[in-house]
Amino acid sequence: MAKKNQSQRLTKQHKTSHGVVGIFGSEAKIHDMTVGKVAQLVLNQLKSEFPNLSFRYRGSISKAEINLSLQRIDPELGQTLFVSNSSIIPDGGIIEVKDDSGEWRVILVSEAKHQGKDIENIKIGKLVGKNNDQDLMAAGNAIERSHKNISEIANLMLGESHFPYVLFLEGSNFLTETIRITRPDGRVVVLEYNSGMLNRLDRLTSANYGLPINTNLCKNRFVHHKDKTIMLQAASIYTQGNGERWAAEQMFYIMLQIAKTSLQVLFSDLFNQVSR
Repeated sequence: MAKKNQSQRLTKQHKTSHGVVGIFGSEAKIHDMTVGKVAQLVLNQLKSEFPNLSFRYRGSISKAEINLSLQRIDPELGQTLFVSNSSIIPDGGIIEVKDDSGEWRVILVSEAKHQGKDIENIKIGKLVGKNNDQDLMAAGNAIERSHKNISEIANLMLGESHFPYVLFLEGSNFLTETIRITRPDGRVVVLEYNSGMLNRLDRLTSANYGLPINTNLCKNRFVHHKDKTIMLQAASIYTQGNGERWAAEQMFYIMLQIAKTSLQVLFSDLFNQVSR
């Protein structure tokens, strides 16, 4: 019966949003709450909802551990490591659950990146560029560093059927709609979402095979091509679309749903311990 109750709780996960609002109180609209702090709140919520399961939080994962995970799949994998103490450190850390065999399984990895300060600069009337005579600054490539962490977690989880990596994007380099910002002098500046000078979303969608953004892609997809079956590990990429900042409550809800989707995928490996 306990196992059935756990299953029912997971299948009703989308109703959770009504129950988490009180967690934040007056902080619900605060935008400066880091994704790491939100991850801690998600961890506490999971512990509360699933008291029979064991969860833990880690701030980093070593390359050595990732290589060991690859070696378990095939001994030829995970053989190269030049810096013995190298590791990856996602902004929001890693949340794991202990399965029936006593192994820790990853259920959430989160990061948040801000790139593009054009909106903030226009609002205060600041001009940019080499001669300080431009409204907009050409987008940089810093966000591409996220690809490394995504690839490393994909290596770590190559033997899993889920990929709970969520990336929150904000800033003028991740627009999905055209917006108009008014300068202090009254002049309106138009930011076109499809401008090659500004938009960097296309440089990240390679991490989710061009699947839809703002979508929970935690469950791996298995596609068939000719005589092959290919497993796709797609990062869940979320952007505000209009350049606004993410509120803590918004990130919390999305992260909690992805963690619960992981639990659904791992169901048969987790809840036998609950019914004992």
